[in-house]
Amino acid sequence: MRQLGLEVFRVEPGSIAGELGLEPGDRIVRINGEPVRDLIDLRFLETDESLDMIITKRDGGRWLLDVEKDYDEPLGIDFGPRNFGHTIHCANKCLFCFVDQMPPDMRQTLYLKDDDYRLSFWNGNFITLTNLQDEQLRRIARQRLSPLYISVHTTNPELRERMLGNKQAGLISEQLKYLAGAGIEMHTQVVLCPGLNDEKELERTLADLVGLWPAVGSLALVPVGLTRFRQDCCQLRTFHRDEAARLLQWVTQKQDDFLERLNNPFVYAADEFYLLSGEQIPNAERYAGFPQVENGVGLTRLFLDEWEIAKAGLPRKAPKLKATLATGMLGEKALRPVATGLNNVKGLNVSISVIKNHFFGEQITVAGLVTGQDLIAQLNPGEIGDLLVLPAVMLKKDEEIFLDGLTLPEISRHLHKPVAVAGGPRQLVEILIPSTGR
Repeated sequence: MRQLGLEVFRVEPGSIAGELGLEPGDRIVRINGEPVRDLIDLRFLETDESLDMIITKRDGGRWLLDVEKDYDEPLGIDFGPRNFGHTIHCANKCLFCFVDQMPPDMRQTLYLKDDDYRLSFWNGNFITLTNLQDEQLRRIARQRLSPLYISVHTTNPELRERMLGNKQAGLISEQLKYLAGAGIEMHTQVVLCPGLNDEKELERTLADLVGLWPAVGSLALVPVGLTRFRQDCCQLRTFHRDEAARLLQWVTQKQDDFLERLNNPFVYAADEFYLLSGEQIPNAERYAGFPQVENGVGLTRLFLDEWEIAKAGLPRKAPKLKATLATGMLGEKALRPVATGLNNVKGLNVSISVIKNHFFGEQITVAGLVTGQDLIAQLNPGEIGDLLVLPAVMLKKDEEIFLDGLTLPEISRHLHKPVAVAGGPRQLVEILIPSTGR
């Protein structure tokens, strides 16, 4: 039987919760008559100045607390890894789902498919809305869970049902209108599949979404990713270079129109389209504050602009160092001017090594999906020089582990070379010329 409320993971010293005698293991059941289901409920409910709280103590006792506090004073409770209770999982069978194209025997967390509106609000995860109940929609509106990030893919009900493999998928337009009417800000994406939801279907989707401006604040176009592990029930393919170029021409025309009408570009193409086509990355103004940078929209522009700043502080010469920068096939185009600029510093010898994705398949070209075993197989220790530098996106956030489970120390040990990780041009310069970081 599931226990009511959420278990306290940590109590901040000197906080209200600490003064009340709350401890890790206690459960927060209700505040002012409302159930506490997750961290969002707690943050929403604790803003009142007067709180009636029901607590289940870890020894089984039951406390009723009457708390008076300032409006903006938090209780000081953290639920830790259970901040959101039970994650709401995906109920779709998307034709293009990347998780379904993963090889077997990888770490279990890579196979988890969440479709949780709470994580969309809290972390910026994209959701489809197909598993939302009416009460959850009302909660979003009542608690003002905004912004949300929504995978639309198409506003054609029949096509969306087919693409997502879910009969509820056709309700997307009604759901978006409800959220817009409730004052919820939304950022949307379309995973573009050539011949399926592009061209006329994309025109329709864009028209429907921009019609909800400013509640819908942006639309990102992302190319479908296909691995060699895909079990093809539906024949999908990736974009060709000329198709990417035509799409970008269309996006530019639409942006020009929206800039005139809305003073906002609204629709954006993922960086992959520019790198695939060879087209120039737009300037920062075209990204209007970078609303979808976490979705790979504008990252290259931020990288290049950061390089221009870092380049201005480069010394004429540096201690002698030969280094190799490893990246994916698309990343090489963004790294090229960086390597050229670094090689203008006397003493530096910087080369780029492009890693083909044999693990997932060569159609996967982004640096973030390069695995440790591909690095080991394709890098020649005799050609690396003194140091190998990898982009931070190759590794799990805040951990030294690759998608295939290999670790940074293992890569270093196999290649017999020191390995460094750079999160951007500034950090890269600090690694290669340490004195520039002081």
